[in-house]
Amino acid sequence: MERSLYTDDHEQFRESVKTFIAREITPNYLEWEAAGIAPRALFQAAGAQGVLGMQIPEAFGGGGSSDFRFNAVIAEELAAAGIGGAGLGLTLHNDITTPYFVEYSTAEQADRWLPGIASGELITAVAMTEPGTGSDLAGIRTTAVRDGDTYVVNGSKTFITNGINSDLVITAVTTDPGSRHSGLTLLVLERGMEGFERGRNLEKIGMHSQDTAELFFNDVRVPAANLMGEPGKGFSYLTSNLAQERLSIAITGVASARAALDMTLEYVKERTAFGQPISSFQNTKFVLAETRTAIDVAQSFVDQCILALNAGTLTPADAASAKWWCTELHNTTADRCLQLFGGYGFMTEYPIARSYADSRVTTIYGGTTEIMKGIIARSMGL
Repeated sequence: MERSLYTDDHEQFRESVKTFIAREITPNYLEWEAAGIAPRALFQAAGAQGVLGMQIPEAFGGGGSSDFRFNAVIAEELAAAGIGGAGLGLTLHNDITTPYFVEYSTAEQADRWLPGIASGELITAVAMTEPGTGSDLAGIRTTAVRDGDTYVVNGSKTFITNGINSDLVITAVTTDPGSRHSGLTLLVLERGMEGFERGRNLEKIGMHSQDTAELFFNDVRVPAANLMGEPGKGFSYLTSNLAQERLSIAITGVASARAALDMTLEYVKERTAFGQPISSFQNTKFVLAETRTAIDVAQSFVDQCILALNAGTLTPADAASAKWWCTELHNTTADRCLQLFGGYGFMTEYPIARSYADSRVTTIYGGTTEIMKGIIARSMGL
């Protein structure tokens, strides 16, 4: 089905993104996958190409556009090229952390941080999850105690995307442990702060070129000037951006499912069994027809969600619907398509195998499928 979401400006931007991916990422991607991390230089190259910080005002070197369709183009092209782990680092920097810096930075913080975020010289991350706390933000135990012009931070975080490469980490802390949601505060911790230590780059099933790390805070003195917004408002800040975060994940999910379908279509037309192409068998036709239909239906919903986000009308329930449906769709599509590759689908040199492995975490991060269904149920009065 023909999409009407994008204008000529978006399609011109798409060509620029394709060029960037083909030049800077694709030739090096498998090396980064083996290394378990993409180089910091990737972010600087993205900044130079104008693929970072579209939302950041032009005065700070950004694109000066709040049109999320540009972000969607980037996510779609990364997925089309089969870029999982390294792509997640870029989309998190653009779609998830940048809005906090744009919306809640003071004038001094904007001068200090936004130019580097736009150029890729300052890589960002957000640290919420702790070893004993995942979806329940009110259960965060990392503390920040005010001491004059500083906060003293103690605690730890885990599963932090861009955890090794990051320079600026938006960190959820409690400034009033007895207050649950109203005690949650956001502080920006910076690379090099004494007592701020990074643990190991965690080994994962997929997303191998994405550095995912543990973070440890041992009496880290963070200047009060690094407070993001107001103390005690962290929960509302985090939840206000969740709809965009979940839509971003959904965009990548449906685009990744489409990429898996495309590579499978190509494969089944070339591969033969019993003297004929695999594509000639009824099972192959039915599997791929069902997959194509599911992707097209999901795409239409996601496109409407993008327009709603731009208009400021995207609801938490619709974002949750898009997130769980499209990530489960990616899982199902990768699984069914891999089956059509036979034994070759189990070999990591084939992109379908990487798609299969990368898809699994998407139903977990950004809020599990079960949490998404709970949000939708509450919107129904249940």
